[in-house]
Amino acid sequence: MICPPNGFRPDELAVLRGLKTPQKIQSFLDSGIGYNKEPQGPTCRSPRLVLRDRLAHCLEGALFAAAALRVHGFPPLLLDLEAVRDDDHVLALFRQRGHWGAIAKSNYSGLRFREPVYRTLRELAMSYFEHYYNLSGQKTLRTYSRPVQLRRFDHMHWMTAADDLWAIPEYLTAIPHTPLLTAEMVRRLNRVDARLQAAGRVGQVVNLQPIVNRP
Repeated sequence: MICPPNGFRPDELAVLRGLKTPQKIQSFLDSGIGYNKEPQGPTCRSPRLVLRDRLAHCLEGALFAAAALRVHGFPPLLLDLEAVRDDDHVLALFRQRGHWGAIAKSNYSGLRFREPVYRTLRELAMSYFEHYYNLSGQKTLRTYSRPVQLRRFDHMHWMTAADDLWAIPEYLTAIPHTPLLTAEMVRRLNRVDARLQAAGRVGQVVNLQPIVNRP
């Protein structure tokens, strides 16, 4: 089912309608959209601006994916993964045949697409655990949010806005999150294997300035 254009111009809508499956949306994010290292300062740009500039970081990529999913009849849903000593990571959620999958933009290869094979959101969130680490090799993922329905931000025209959408990340970080680990589990965590760290950096866009963490 193709949904109404929701403010997109015909040329923009043609691109989104061409991304007919979640897998095609992910492929477009990986190969058609560069990684936004925010050289001019933090941004939270709409899917329209992502499409115009062909650049996105984690949250911008998730917003773009949610808009593309919406064009194809999926509800526009985000899920926030919260970490310690690291950045949050945001996923665009979709559900097929009762199972959850995710689309994501990341500078780390292990934090992107997930097939719709997860029965619960906890299962989906845990699939990112071993790939979620900081530059010191610490495994940092701790909690996940409930699904956030982006229709609540339609009054902001989040899909096509010219201004940054700071209300969305502020909401994502303010809502309750569910812990993934017990305190005992956290105490027993090991560092990430060097080979997994190297694999995660395949195709990484390197910043010209020092960075602390990611995604």
